[in-house]
Amino acid sequence: MLLTQEILGPYDCQVQPSRQPDPLIGVVLDGRYQVDAPIASGGMSTVYRGLDTRLDRPVALKVMDSRYSGDQQFLTRFQREARAAAGLKSPGLVAVYDQGFDGRHPFLVMELVEGGTLRELLRERGPMPPHAVAAVLAPMLDGLAVAHHAGLVHRDIKPENVLISDTGEVKITDFGLVRAVAEAKITSTSVILGTAAYLSPEQVSTGDADPRSDVYSVGILAYELLTGATPFTGDNPLSVAYQRLDQDVPPPSSAIAGVPKQFDDLVACATARGVDDRYHDAGDMAAELAAIVTDLGLPEFRVPAPQHSAEHTTAAAQRGRGERTTVATGRAPAPKPAPQHTLQFTMDPAMDPALLESPPTANQFAGIDLDDFAWARQRSRRAVLFWVIAILTLTALIAAGAWMLGTNLDGLL
Repeated sequence: MLLTQEILGPYDCQVQPSRQPDPLIGVVLDGRYQVDAPIASGGMSTVYRGLDTRLDRPVALKVMDSRYSGDQQFLTRFQREARAAAGLKSPGLVAVYDQGFDGRHPFLVMELVEGGTLRELLRERGPMPPHAVAAVLAPMLDGLAVAHHAGLVHRDIKPENVLISDTGEVKITDFGLVRAVAEAKITSTSVILGTAAYLSPEQVSTGDADPRSDVYSVGILAYELLTGATPFTGDNPLSVAYQRLDQDVPPPSSAIAGVPKQFDDLVACATARGVDDRYHDAGDMAAELAAIVTDLGLPEFRVPAPQHSAEHTTAAAQRGRGERTTVATGRAPAPKPAPQHTLQFTMDPAMDPALLESPPTANQFAGIDLDDFAWARQRSRRAVLFWVIAILTLTALIAAGAWMLGTNLDGLL
């Protein structure tokens, strides 16, 4: 019988206050990486906010559980996958800086993304309109396309593994960890690796995965972004995983009004049960998404970071400790940075107003009424019409003046 095992994403669950002090806090791993504060923790790893003391830059430290320290096969695979992930360069991927082993804990050193996870954003905002969904998926697919071109497969695409920075960047993290854990001696070969709600049919049935498996997971994610829920539900992860073996993913428009047919088709192709019926890889799906954006005239959109994220909570606590230390030492506190606006919206005057209708379960996204977007579009259209008329009138007057001047030029001379 197959069991299920979920791989913890970087910020899957916020660390709760504990009476027992974390023995790693304050420790300098490998003589270089200082562990400052935990961000999230799970059964296999804990993610900490840290500092690279050599370069004096903040980093994210993913520290694996100590039970992996005695598994040489895992350590070898962990090192190999970290090296491969570090070679990937894309704005849509979290950068991997280093990996190490302090004798008890294998750890990964990554880019610290100041912001939060897509899961946290969904919890705060709910379903997204099509232009916001496209803004999330495009950088994700671009990052995955780079990985697929390099021969790497993620295997665990889910909202917890998608980070959103305070400046609107969307990045995928945790490349290679699923494969490393899959080959660990402490992991049974009968375990389904990944997260049940997003697994492809072949991952459930055989455990195999290729770029089309990641495409399937992105399709499930797209469905969730549009509707606010995943397409398959059940009493336990096992039943959820097996439903996709004999059931197609329904069109998002069947769950929520206002979803364009192009997005229904995008999800249908990405989540086809037969691997050969899907997009060949993330690059293929990205090209189709770009065509949809052009076809529908979707406006540009900057994805906002979740306000109440685990990373923000940890950063605030860290700043608080720093300010208390400053007061105790008598030094003046450093000036606080100016607040960052996390939303920019540019409306295309030709956009179909139907695309801006708010879904039944959410009248806002990013704290702005979707009706306001339509009103802004109407005002923009009137302004454009006014200027077009003014320019045409001015052009006509100039042309008439020039014609009269040319006609009477001989008389004037």
